Amino acid sequence: MSLLPAQLAAFIDHTLLKPDAGAKQIQRLCVEAVEHQFFSVCVNGSWVVAARDFLDGSEVKVVSTVGFPFGAMAGDVKRFETETAIDDGAHEIDMVLNIARLKAGEDKFVYREIVDVVEAADERTVKVIIETCLLTDAEKIRACQLIVESGAHFVKTSTGFGTGGATIADVKLLREAVGPKFGVKAAGGLRDAQTALAVIAAGATRLGTSSGVAMVMELAASGGA
Repeated sequence: MSLLPAQLAAFIDHTLLKPDAGAKQIQRLCVEAVEHQFFSVCVNGSWVVAARDFLDGSEVKVVSTVGFPFGAMAGDVKRFETETAIDDGAHEIDMVLNIARLKAGEDKFVYREIVDVVEAADERTVKVIIETCLLTDAEKIRACQLIVESGAHFVKTSTGFGTGGATIADVKLLREAVGPKFGVKAAGGLRDAQTALAVIAAGATRLGTSSGVAMVMELAASGGA
């Protein structure tokens, strides 16, 4: 696969989710996103307002996490967190589904929780993180079916806080499970341009990474890929 640096940048949610990241780090994230024309910045909910302010006048979107990073809180909490993020100006929501409930076969619970977040997002894009490293292939496929049926817009591989991140095999599996038009976001462990291009070739339509600057600079240095 061959992409120009600007084309790769358009896939990237420029991400900073470290618990000790403060205002200066969020500001730098936003400056980098504008400079390199990334699709968005992805931040924890308490930084949505700051990110919107730092990005004022730009086309870079703000993504807020919900239920991050474990997805184990009550569904009502996720709904309220989503409503707050939207009120604060988030353009997109990246939510973590309840992994234990999925593994226990409680599909109705998982489906209802996702629907609640989709409704609270008020037509904004919702990506659902399934933490692929903790699931069997059958569970990944079942999660994808629930996500598609719920009205969400993307399935996302990982939080980056689990025991593993995006793999080519998982991206291919998710793409097959959701079909050709649904969103697939690869995240976790994406640190170089070649890996980024490989997951895009496998079916990813968005990338979550804190290494976006390095990726586009690597691509620029190589004259494209």
